[in-house]
Amino acid sequence: MNKLNWGLIGCGDIARKRVTPALRELANSELIAVSRAQANLAAAFAQEFGARRWYADWRELLADDEIHAVYLATPVHLHAEQTIAAAEAGKHVLCEKPMALSVAECDRMLAACQTHGVQLGIAYYRHSYQVLHRIKTLLADGVIGRPVVAQINAFERFNPAPDHPRHWFVKKELAGGGPMMDFGCHRIEVLLNLLGPIASVQSSVGQILFQREVEDTAVALFEFANGARGTLTVTHAALESQDTLSLFGSEGSLHLPSLNQGSLVVRTAAGEHTEEIPPHANLHQPFIDEFTEAILRGSTPAVTGATGREVQRLIELIYQ
Repeated sequence: MNKLNWGLIGCGDIARKRVTPALRELANSELIAVSRAQANLAAAFAQEFGARRWYADWRELLADDEIHAVYLATPVHLHAEQTIAAAEAGKHVLCEKPMALSVAECDRMLAACQTHGVQLGIAYYRHSYQVLHRIKTLLADGVIGRPVVAQINAFERFNPAPDHPRHWFVKKELAGGGPMMDFGCHRIEVLLNLLGPIASVQSSVGQILFQREVEDTAVALFEFANGARGTLTVTHAALESQDTLSLFGSEGSLHLPSLNQGSLVVRTAAGEHTEEIPPHANLHQPFIDEFTEAILRGSTPAVTGATGREVQRLIELIYQ
């Protein structure tokens, strides 16, 4: 097999802007079918992006024998049910983040995929950013000495009205949490990737500006197994947007003023310089390409369900 046939479940914003264009453009992938609950919208989406078929019921898509793998671009409360059903249908799964609403759901997803011999990847696409690969190399080469402190800020003003299509993001039973669950999870995966296992967690979670079911602000303090400390601050309440990453070591520091831009500042006793390592124009495409190649080669994806579970375990500790 030299090409992976995909089914897409969920045709929302991320699917339209990133996932489907990647599946269309990658030489190793072919988009066979899409699923969306509203039949007219599913048909229009399939026509727009060149999918051969569409289904209003995602279960019917899973019964399509031509499909090898599915991308789940659906709300998190559906991930466990859909992943388990996909595994039972013999489909590999690339699931949007966060993996599930709970560690217990993650465990059921992992068990189903193992039982049925399919791979489960979680779409923490920043894992494929070349600037993060560069940071890992600099850390391994000892350029900033021993890692001491990591700091991440992720600020995005967000408080949708009840009639807003994204209002489910602030409903506890549908989203699982607020900004820590939604985009804090991405940053936890980044920290695990760069600094390794996290040994302990402390946190402060609350509603500073918006009274709603989930937090608008959260701060997590991590102690890594290597002794380093890290802070992750996320908020929906601040007016100013931020997406920063700083790593301070015993001999220098590394800074990304904007994680999604890839402008890396390196500071040591020898001086300061900046390296420009921007991500792919389609942030999802390299990650989907890597997952697809792993399936075609019969190897393990870069970000597995085990990583997704560990992120969820840490989020549950933050919310305790």
